[in-house]
Amino acid sequence: MTESQKPTLPKVERLNSRILIEKLFTGGSKSLPAFPLRIVYMPVEGETLPIATILISVPKKRFKRAVKRNRVKRQIREAYRKHKQILIDPLKNSNKKVALAFIWLDNELHDSAEVEAKVVKLLQLTAERLV
Repeated sequence: MTESQKPTLPKVERLNSRILIEKLFTGGSKSLPAFPLRIVYMPVEGETLPIATILISVPKKRFKRAVKRNRVKRQIREAYRKHKQILIDPLKNSNKKVALAFIWLDNELHDSAEVEAKVVKLLQLTAERLV
């Protein structure tokens, strides 16, 4: 694997703009469920933005303990990092950019393989809808 193909998740790919986050959740966005996850996505404009920016949300309502919330976030981040090319390659070809939010829906923990399979499914569905 060459350096350019190394699967990483740099800080610039994390969604932290309050304005973009509000737009993502108030209007103009679409969502897809794949239990125990839901993805909310919205096409964005801007030359300084990366092709895809992500936000991961695990509500305190679902897991009171931060240890469990952090574990779920780690699982989602790792699955996205490994498989983000499913979404990024079609977006690169069509010169589009997207903001994504992964939201945890279940009150139970799931193993990493199951979370990874759901993230892959959501990325494929999102890529189909955007391109």
